[in-house]
Amino acid sequence: MKHAFPSLLAVAAALLLTAAPSLRADPVGEVDTVFKLIGPDHKIVVTAYDDPKVPGVTCYVSRAKTGGVSGALGLAEDKSEASIACRQTGTISFAKPLPKQEEVFSERASLVFKRLRVVRMVDAKRNTLVYLSYSDRVIEGSPQNSVTAVPVDKASPIPLK
Repeated sequence: MKHAFPSLLAVAAALLLTAAPSLRADPVGEVDTVFKLIGPDHKIVVTAYDDPKVPGVTCYVSRAKTGGVSGALGLAEDKSEASIACRQTGTISFAKPLPKQEEVFSERASLVFKRLRVVRMVDAKRNTLVYLSYSDRVIEGSPQNSVTAVPVDKASPIPLK
């Protein structure tokens, strides 16, 4: 007789693998793309994230949000495509040195296995912060990605770890 215990361990492991830093997104707006008779419509949503380690930088991410009954219940898997634009929205400052590359935030794109991720990279030669958005899954990610950059005034060199 087989036990369900190994299956529960696999699900728990998958949940741990998908755990990542997550920040509260500030909703900016949304547009409907497909009418659904039952449940919410399919949408494109735009959210804003402030970089937690770089005050004065905000990233705006647009992505598809699946509607319908499965979307309303949180069971739908959203598309992998996303777009990102990060901008200086205040005085940029650095409390601590930054790593050369670091995940800044992530957001769930399916019930368990898929996440939208944003990674900050430092281009020290050009004194620029580069942000990359992409999605991944426990088994297989997507090559869909988007990149944006925020130049920092040369008078304020980006401190690196």
